[in-house]
Amino acid sequence: MTRIAVIGGGRIGEALVAGLLESGRANKDLVVVEPHADRAEVLAGRFGVRVTPDAADAAVGADLLVIAVKPGDVDSVLTELGKADLDGGDREQVLVSLAAGVPTARLEAKLPAGFPVVRVMPNTPMLVGQGMSVLAPGRYARAEQLELVTDMLSAVGKVVTVAESQMDAVTAVSGSGPAYFFLVVEAMVDAGVGLGLSRDVSTELVVQTMIGSAALLDESGQSAVDLRAAVTSPAGTTAAALRELERGGVRSAFLEALHAAKRRSAEQGASAE
Repeated sequence: MTRIAVIGGGRIGEALVAGLLESGRANKDLVVVEPHADRAEVLAGRFGVRVTPDAADAAVGADLLVIAVKPGDVDSVLTELGKADLDGGDREQVLVSLAAGVPTARLEAKLPAGFPVVRVMPNTPMLVGQGMSVLAPGRYARAEQLELVTDMLSAVGKVVTVAESQMDAVTAVSGSGPAYFFLVVEAMVDAGVGLGLSRDVSTELVVQTMIGSAALLDESGQSAVDLRAAVTSPAGTTAAALRELERGGVRSAFLEALHAAKRRSAEQGASAE
């Protein structure tokens, strides 16, 4: 079984550990790096895995080294990993970075020559096993290594692979995407309250409608356009509502929003190099 070291015991790191253990893609041999003693104790008790504050120690014997820390903490993690014999032993290790905006070239430059790196753009639904993880291989990552990373991340949702040049667009669509969804939910709940519903009832109506609609889109094999048309009767209530949304510029607002997110992602990536 693939041995995995998860460096970072925050929400994303914990979600990955939980998904790996629940799916059987990892066993108790998995190790987590968490420098804060209180948090380390929680993780060890919750999952029954080894938790250490030492990234170099965790790297020993691990096939996949998963960096699940904030972008500003990546350099310190790489410095700690530099104390380990990453080229030693009979295992060919792969570094998997879940840190937003950190290019593979920056990671490769701080690792032994030719060390394989895979960059990942996750999103927060992985906390409930419904994430969208997008992979971009570095220069030295081989197809079988990418397959290994894909299998690992399948424990917490769906996985696709793109060229790294597309990662800023990915960030704009799926990385930041949950926030757009939550904003729409917030707006609909507030509108329901404005129509006289209690906030609890309005929230339940909106949330379940979103869950059901997403499941229908995912499982029906129909496009969003087809499903929207099926709900929209001529001159009916839905048509009246959609007319107002179009008049409010909802499509152009999303277009501008995603372009802005992509530009900001590119700026952050440039500053990280």
